[in-house]
Amino acid sequence: MIFRKIEVGPLGTNCYLLGDETAGVCCLVDPGDEAERVLALAEDTGLTPQYILLTHGHWDHVGGVAGILERRPNLPVYIHQEDLAGSGRNPRYCYIGAGENQRTYDEGDKLPLGALSLQVLHTPGHSPGSVVVLCGDVMIAGDTLFAGSCGRCDLPGGSMEEMFVSLKRLYELPGDYRVYPGHGPESTLETERRRNPYMRQAARR
Repeated sequence: MIFRKIEVGPLGTNCYLLGDETAGVCCLVDPGDEAERVLALAEDTGLTPQYILLTHGHWDHVGGVAGILERRPNLPVYIHQEDLAGSGRNPRYCYIGAGENQRTYDEGDKLPLGALSLQVLHTPGHSPGSVVVLCGDVMIAGDTLFAGSCGRCDLPGGSMEEMFVSLKRLYELPGDYRVYPGHGPESTLETERRRNPYMRQAARR
């Protein structure tokens, strides 16, 4: 497995590339801005993008999608149904319109990527359609779980109660993961179990 990260946009969104070198394919996660840099990341690895994954629909995570689709118009774009434009729960902040490229994924879905399998967990709280993606020992956490913190819940559609449920669920996952959040430094799930005050509070509920 090949894994790369770049920070894009004014809020320093973490954009990830996850790929299978043997199969020569990759996916792009949360291309929030700077489409050319994101595409260059894929080109530098020599891997062919198979799809785009969005951990949620906030502008700083989806802003580069349109530019990528100008270059690769047939690339599927996955997002949870609750964060689609017009879903009704937070229309101001969660939006993405990719036309025929649009796909939705939900709890329990598994996406193949060469020999890899990406598992989707629905983790609302930061937004109604927030998801976490697992692949091997990698957890791409979006804005659900940060190093020492969690995503804000005061935007339209956010819910602290739902966030605690989602964090407790992550806390109770078996084993350990390398946690790659939507912003800031990486961590491990075991570190967050021990040190993250929001996750510790969630675990007691």
